[in-house]
Amino acid sequence: MPDDRLKRKLFGQKVGVEELMEIISLWNLRPAAMKRLEKIIRKDFRKTPHLFRYYVPAGFPDKVREFEELFAKKAGVPFALAVNSCTSALLASLAACGVGPGDEVIVPAYTFFISASIIVTARAIPVLAEIDETLTLDPADLEKKITRRAKAIIAVHMIGRPCRMDAIMRIAKKHKLKVIEDTAQACGGSYKGKFLGSFGDCGCFSFDPFKILTCGEGGVITLKDEWLYTRCQSYQDSSACWRPDRYAKERKPGEIFCGENYRQSQVHAAIGIAQLRKLDIIIRSLRENRDRIIAGIRKSGKFRIVPSADPKGEAGTSIVLMFNNAKEAEKAGSALAGAGISSGRLYSPRLRDWHTYPYWEHIIGKKTITKEGCPFTCSFYKGKLPRYSADMCPRTSDILGRSVAIWVSPAFGAQDCRQIAEAINTVESCPKGIPSGNVKS
Repeated sequence: MPDDRLKRKLFGQKVGVEELMEIISLWNLRPAAMKRLEKIIRKDFRKTPHLFRYYVPAGFPDKVREFEELFAKKAGVPFALAVNSCTSALLASLAACGVGPGDEVIVPAYTFFISASIIVTARAIPVLAEIDETLTLDPADLEKKITRRAKAIIAVHMIGRPCRMDAIMRIAKKHKLKVIEDTAQACGGSYKGKFLGSFGDCGCFSFDPFKILTCGEGGVITLKDEWLYTRCQSYQDSSACWRPDRYAKERKPGEIFCGENYRQSQVHAAIGIAQLRKLDIIIRSLRENRDRIIAGIRKSGKFRIVPSADPKGEAGTSIVLMFNNAKEAEKAGSALAGAGISSGRLYSPRLRDWHTYPYWEHIIGKKTITKEGCPFTCSFYKGKLPRYSADMCPRTSDILGRSVAIWVSPAFGAQDCRQIAEAINTVESCPKGIPSGNVKS
């Protein structure tokens, strides 16, 4: 057994220098630098940090609260709720909006499959709608897909490109539907000068390693309505730590219900704060590099740059070329990849990709966690199930099959942008000047 002195050293601080050094080691510093840092930290280490989302003691920083307040201000909304992923944000938003058995939720056929599968998790029926040439939800097809069982719309701002939110919000208001914005791939983007994720009832953001901002794992829900904010809190923390009196009876019917645990930790929030401070310069750099590349692309008879619902509002993470046919797109995609350009076709019948609906086996096969098959067999659902198939949204498949995305990095320099434009120009040499186009709402 260790003596009392050793026990005090080992256990006097529940989280101490050893844990901090493990976190710092993720930055892969040289051993000598690690030793110097540890010596400095041990000399000045005073008290164990508070890492839990709630119950922050006096004198300790509440990084989660700070992150939420900063994000809400950036988005221009009164409320932001930090969670552990965008998936959690989507499910909490569906729950807050009252989506459940018997309901339908409309989602575009081009998005990461989670946007659709999370509807099934909420025990509702996903209804797939076509995209238009903006690569986002087609408002005309959206309205065609609305039935009396529809409860909500998930509008996805794919690959940094804004949806036509004016049209979507008009349709939602007309049919009294909730709107959830999936802004996982477009944090910092805007539509007509307004922050993406601030139009609908809930905006959902992702901070995994592949997104514009990252804290390893994490997400945020942005909200304008206090009651929806309260219900999102209830779902993301069903033990109700957030309440003024944790064990009190509910203050209003619908405040307390069985939910999940999607809390964000203080460590992730601290990283998120540092990332959020960089957002403006990241978006400026992305847009600058996108514009540099576009300026160097020569006009072509084989392709055109895909139009945007708002070119100025794009996050700038991609440039998408639309070819006359899928064969030309495949050839160009291979040529660009061979030239070392970070790019790819948005849909290929030969390349499995869970961003395109034909590969959503979870939905097409109506696969569920148990053999009962809920929600597809749910007695509360009184409608006719959509006929899910790999060809149910042909316009989406056609648009994506003819499209090649070139991925843009904020780290690109002027020479990188010139090289990418030159690689694109090898597809066909034509006079300079190819417009990006604009789509009116």
